[in-house]
Amino acid sequence: MTSTTAPEHPERPEHPEGPERPVRSRPARLIRELWFQVVLAAVLGIVVGMAAPGVGKQLAPLNDWFVSLVSMIVVPVVFSVVTTGIAAMDNLRKAGRIGGKAIGYFLVLSLVSMLIGLLVANVFRPGAGLHVDPSTLNAHAVPADAKEDVTFTGFVTSLIPPSLFGALTGDNILAALLVSIVFGVALNMAGEQAAPLTRGIKALSDVVFRIVGWVMRLAPFGTFGALATVVATYGAESLKQLGYLIVLFTATCVVYIAVVLGLVMRACGLGLLALMRYLKAELLVALSTCSSEAVLPGVVRKLEGLGVGRPVVGIVIPSGFSFNLDGSAVYLTMASLFLAQALGIDLSWQDQLVMVGVMMLTSKGTAGIAGGAFLVLASTITAVGHIPLAALSLIVGIDRILNEGRVFINVLGNAVATIVIGKWENDFDAGRARAALHPTKTVTTQAQQM
Repeated sequence: MTSTTAPEHPERPEHPEGPERPVRSRPARLIRELWFQVVLAAVLGIVVGMAAPGVGKQLAPLNDWFVSLVSMIVVPVVFSVVTTGIAAMDNLRKAGRIGGKAIGYFLVLSLVSMLIGLLVANVFRPGAGLHVDPSTLNAHAVPADAKEDVTFTGFVTSLIPPSLFGALTGDNILAALLVSIVFGVALNMAGEQAAPLTRGIKALSDVVFRIVGWVMRLAPFGTFGALATVVATYGAESLKQLGYLIVLFTATCVVYIAVVLGLVMRACGLGLLALMRYLKAELLVALSTCSSEAVLPGVVRKLEGLGVGRPVVGIVIPSGFSFNLDGSAVYLTMASLFLAQALGIDLSWQDQLVMVGVMMLTSKGTAGIAGGAFLVLASTITAVGHIPLAALSLIVGIDRILNEGRVFINVLGNAVATIVIGKWENDFDAGRARAALHPTKTVTTQAQQM
């Protein structure tokens, strides 16, 4: 007896024409994932750095080239995203409202981060017992650019580009952000007359993000070169030298992520671990290259895919990568007190609060590049005057290691900030976010509903 039951999928032939696509095994699928390639490259870099230090030191250009390629595309990403986001707004007041909320959030989180670093350093006193004689410090070990004072006048000057299009051909994110905002507002006010130009910039955005995808495929090479060079240069000694500070700072970063950022995400109705899984490739690249700027384009794209509106992403992320550096804020207060304790300098609570106030000013405007927080630390020490600048030579050797923790928090913190401002502005698709953060659960739910 022949069954007359209709096939489960009548529109799909049982024997489709042409060769069937081979089903890849799990290892084959895994090795095609960017985050896995980055992890594999990191392990290989560490092995090469330890086994062949001479070779490892020669691999530094791989990281430099990768960061240069990303830096090449960062300004076009900022310009296209910010400009089209503002141009598409029905009300320009929304741009000002988003910017005001973002700055307020940045200031609060920066202050919380610095106070946490201050509390940890006072309780655990990582520099106590070193008894360093200031006369023995090697001032030549401090990088020359760290001796340059960061002033408010210099910061404002860096905001203003030499020409309108000069900001779009340079590498100053803040200047590019200023020009992008001005350009987007002008397009918005021009209305229908500027519509062709707006569509052209939107098309440029699509092209730019295609280039971003190509560049990010090279991230494993940058990771490999970065870690091979670091391990070859510092070796096991880098893990022993001032190890207590490294462990304490790392533990503080973990607690900050779990408690502060975790509570903020819970208030938004989302899970922090799910967000970290969603951004795992970007977080791993930032961790290995020690540059938050290197993942800015990828984070922008991922957050738009998460359901955050383009106007919010376009304003919060570029400004956040210069103004909302939570990991750097924790580092600044911990490192400052470590140096003071190492030299036997007793800073009162009044002195420490004054230092925090100075850091709140000097830390704004660092563009998220590797070593930016070290320069801010130098300028703060110079401005406050309690600690000799030569004391920086005590931590210059491990700054690269400390930089990994602060860059990780900087990237994750800005992603969280964008979600917060998106929900605050009612420009956030929660359903789309849950689908992106929990794709397996979403597929299972849809299957149950069918």
